[in-house]
Amino acid sequence: MSNPVLFALVAGTCLLGAPAWAQSLKIALSSEPTAIDPHYHDLTPNNALVAHIFDGLTKQDEKQKVMPSLATSWENDGKNRWTFKLRQGVTFSNGKPFSADDVIFSFCRTLKNETAIAGSFADITGNFTAVEAPDPHTIVITTKAPDPLLPNFLSGLAILSSSIVPHDKLSFDPAKNCGVTGAWPVVGDFNDGKLTIGTGPYKFKSYVKGTGVELERNEKYWGPAEPWASVNFVPVPNAGPRLAGLLAGDYDVIENPAARDVSRIKDDKRFGHVITPSTRVIYFQLDVAREPSPFVKAENGKNPLKDPRVRKAMSLAIDRDAIIKRIMDGAAEPAYQFLPNGMFGALTDPPKLAYDPAAAKKLLAEAGYPNGFQITLSTTNDRYINDSQITQAVAQYLTQVGIRSEVDAMARAIYFPRRAKKEFSVALGGWGSTSGEASSFLRQWPATPDEAKTIGGSNYGGYSDPEFDKLIRTAIVTLDDAKRAEILQQAGTKAIEGGAFIPLHFESTVWAYKANLKYVGRADQFTMAMQVKPAQ
Repeated sequence: MSNPVLFALVAGTCLLGAPAWAQSLKIALSSEPTAIDPHYHDLTPNNALVAHIFDGLTKQDEKQKVMPSLATSWENDGKNRWTFKLRQGVTFSNGKPFSADDVIFSFCRTLKNETAIAGSFADITGNFTAVEAPDPHTIVITTKAPDPLLPNFLSGLAILSSSIVPHDKLSFDPAKNCGVTGAWPVVGDFNDGKLTIGTGPYKFKSYVKGTGVELERNEKYWGPAEPWASVNFVPVPNAGPRLAGLLAGDYDVIENPAARDVSRIKDDKRFGHVITPSTRVIYFQLDVAREPSPFVKAENGKNPLKDPRVRKAMSLAIDRDAIIKRIMDGAAEPAYQFLPNGMFGALTDPPKLAYDPAAAKKLLAEAGYPNGFQITLSTTNDRYINDSQITQAVAQYLTQVGIRSEVDAMARAIYFPRRAKKEFSVALGGWGSTSGEASSFLRQWPATPDEAKTIGGSNYGGYSDPEFDKLIRTAIVTLDDAKRAEILQQAGTKAIEGGAFIPLHFESTVWAYKANLKYVGRADQFTMAMQVKPAQ
């Protein structure tokens, strides 16, 4: 057994009382959270909101470095056993004390959550064989296989108060309901605020879908007091009205103004802005398994997307540089893999994915589709930066090489459940690495799903490559960083070669704000009131 690796992390001191300059903060969001339930959907707008109200055992800073939160330190035994020491003296917003029981309950709830989208967060806890509490301030997690990134993953898994449901003695035994005697919470129980009890810096006040979310400062918070007595998040899906609201003084901070509009505020002393590169890759996922596929029409009645030559032709048909220049206004980088260069496990210099429509037409003819075929590209119109415009552009590029493409754009509240039911043939996606390394995308999307859905949980297109699976399965249990990075690079190369996922670009995120504020942009694209401070 190797020597335990100890992460001794010191907590910040708590500041008592609210600052004298406390006031309200109003933030305009480009993409509205779909629920208040912290375990409902592993989605960036949801996770960002959740981080205000709930804590995880760990958290990530703006550069995705793992930091202490409800756990102050953790250690691994060199194999598959992790021990977390819990922060003492923490209370939930309802006054109940935080203990190991709340951790066990929260882990269980992710596995007993009937209203979750695509098994969100169960891919983490599904790898647990045991969760034990030797004392109220210690949690010991045993995983089915070594999990070198467990502290990273737990940063996004919110801890609920076990007081919100009736229970006997709690234990990590989902088959026996974990000791819970009442009904497990569902998404609506959080949306109305009834069970929205956390240990985070803010408390839930109200949520009206389409109108906004109101929070108020949690005076019982264990960390430094936040400067804002109240925070109001307002969904404003169109970039124009968001910017107009900032200029008019209606909003203090806005996310994702159109890059072309940044010049309007760049030299205006009343405002500031920040542009932060992110790990979010925008891509298309193809249905490569079914025959026929629901939104594909070919003369031979087959599904052309099953042919690797067709998939490569689709990639060759897309001018990524033009999309970045004309639609993203330069606030993006072309993606030739699924994590930006320089990140852990990414290729340092990946081969460029060329734009070559002539080569695309040739490949289509070789594959037996000289006259092309018809497809529908499915997309959100309110989730990613310029998502529907990007999809329209790709449809035009594909049509130019003979793949006659229509676009079906819809609100993400409709889109994501439909995609999870595998209703699409070609679906737009966006994925930001929650762990900061290449395994985040590779284990979730191209991997063949295992029975516990700990990998391949979002493989809606049916892609399956035994060689890739062997690489990613090996990588995610390899504790040696150098070896894991090498294997991840091999797996990433295989995923690109497979062509079932066509990367387009990596988003950059823009925030604009009043000049009396300062804001630190985040690589995970979270918009959080905790990043907003008075410019003093």
